[in-house]
Amino acid sequence: MRAALALAAAPLLLAACSGKNPDPAPSPTKSSAAAPAMASDGQAPAAKTDLLLFTSLPILWSEGGMADMLSTDAPVHWARKVLEHDRALKPVDNLTQLPVGGTLVMAQPRALAPEENVALDNWVRAGGKLLLIVDPMLDTHSSYGLGDRRRPEAIAMLSPILARWGLRLVNDPRGDHVARWSGHAVPVAEGGLFELTGKGHESRCRLDDGAAQALAASCRVGRGHVLLLGDATFLAHGDHAGQGGEALLGALVGAAEAPARAD
Repeated sequence: MRAALALAAAPLLLAACSGKNPDPAPSPTKSSAAAPAMASDGQAPAAKTDLLLFTSLPILWSEGGMADMLSTDAPVHWARKVLEHDRALKPVDNLTQLPVGGTLVMAQPRALAPEENVALDNWVRAGGKLLLIVDPMLDTHSSYGLGDRRRPEAIAMLSPILARWGLRLVNDPRGDHVARWSGHAVPVAEGGLFELTGKGHESRCRLDDGAAQALAASCRVGRGHVLLLGDATFLAHGDHAGQGGEALLGALVGAAEAPARAD
């Protein structure tokens, strides 16, 4: 058993020595996966739609370190199960390498480099669809200390790209409460509210409830579509599974994938 574990760990150790960040939890949808089984009518099943994920949250892999990464018993984040239910979930490390079109989920992402802001804006304008779940002050447990780059981002720093689209994210003064989005409960803890600045570049945004500030916003940017939610609490805590989190996340992704509104 120890020998098998050592052999399994070897590729990760070699990757670490190479100076590059290893992929601790490769997607099961990569080309190395086994060929899909044939359907009962003899036809190969339709290929799954790609869903890109750019996040600092431990959705694709556990925070437990190498032992959990190698363990077949490590818990799988409920959000990962939702995202890859009928889609091919693919992690993204750098926004300058996005494929043309498709749907991207950005969940409490790290701060973007200037060239990533430009690349993301161009990608959306070319027809990309984006679900941006961003929290101005995320309070969540982490196995890593403050300042560790592996720790989920506590403060969202996306002002440049939001300003480009005509939005501003501010703190919600109401504290912990349960909000509503499209009929779904959204547990909010020190969340954010979006405001319209009226200064977006060739983009048109609207707030979810028509008020001066709102938890959710939707923007038409060029030929693309952006759906935004100002709190990531329900994603950061695994105990929201079974409490409406799955339905909320599924509905958000579905709304982001829908064609952009003309207004």
